[in-house]
Amino acid sequence: MTTTIVPGIDRHLKNHTSLGQTIRNSLTMAYRGLLKVRRTPEQLIDVTLQPIIFTVMFTYLFGGAISGNVASYLPVIIPGILVQTVITGSVTTGVQLREDMDKGVFDRFKSLPIARIAPLAGALLADTVRYAIATTITFVVGFIIGWRPDGGFGLVVVAGLLVIVCAWALSWIFAFFGVIARSASSVQGISFLVLFPLTFLSNAFVPTKTLPSWLRDFAQANPVSHLITAVRDLTNSGQWTSDILFALIGAAVIVAVFAPLTVRAYMRRA
Repeated sequence: MTTTIVPGIDRHLKNHTSLGQTIRNSLTMAYRGLLKVRRTPEQLIDVTLQPIIFTVMFTYLFGGAISGNVASYLPVIIPGILVQTVITGSVTTGVQLREDMDKGVFDRFKSLPIARIAPLAGALLADTVRYAIATTITFVVGFIIGWRPDGGFGLVVVAGLLVIVCAWALSWIFAFFGVIARSASSVQGISFLVLFPLTFLSNAFVPTKTLPSWLRDFAQANPVSHLITAVRDLTNSGQWTSDILFALIGAAVIVAVFAPLTVRAYMRRA
C-alpha cells in the first residue's frame, strides 16, 4: 500500500504539540543539558571555582579597608559575591545556546517529533542547576571563613532561591542574545558589557554612601542592589523587606519582556 506524504505535515504536527508533551520534551532536553555537564565538567568552572576565588579574594583584600576587619565585612560581601556569581553564570545560557545553533545541533532537533520550543526551554531549566551549585558553594565558603547568618538556615535557603529565580529571569535576556547574535564570543561580549556595570556599580562591595552623588543615585536605583539588599536582610537579620518585592517584580518584568522576544526569535530560526 502506498502512503501519501503531505508536504509540511511534520512541521504542522510539531507546531501543535500538547502542553504535556511540551513539558516532557523540555524536561528531556534539560536532562540532555545535565548530561553535557557530566561529560564536560569544565563547564562548571565558573560556578564552582569562581565563588571560592572571589569570596576569599575580595574578603581578605577589602575587608580591613572597608569594614575595619574581615569578620565585619563578611555580612556585606557574601550576599554581594553570591548575586554577582550567580547572575554572571546566567550568561552561559546564551553562549551555549549560540554554540549549539552554530554546530547544527538545533537543526537536528528540528527533524525530531518534539515540541519546537523544547530545546530552548530545556536549556533554561538545566542552567538552574548551575545557579544552585554556585549558591551553595558561596554560602559554604562564607561559613568556612567565619560568616554566621543570624537569619537562620531557613531564610538562607529562601535567599538562595530568590537569587536563583532572579538569575533564571536574567537568563532570558542572554538567551535572546544567543538567538540573535552571530557568534558565541559576541554573546559573551555583549552580555558582560551589560552585567559589569550592573554588578560593580552596585552595593555589592562597598556602601553606597561612600560613592559620589551621581554614582550613588545609580547604585541605589540599580536592580542588582535591591536583590543584594534583599539577600542581606534575609540572611543577616531575618527581615522580609520591600527589596524582596522589588527583586521579584524586576524578575517578572524581565521574563514578561524577554521571554516572548526570545521565543519569537527562536521560532523564526527553528
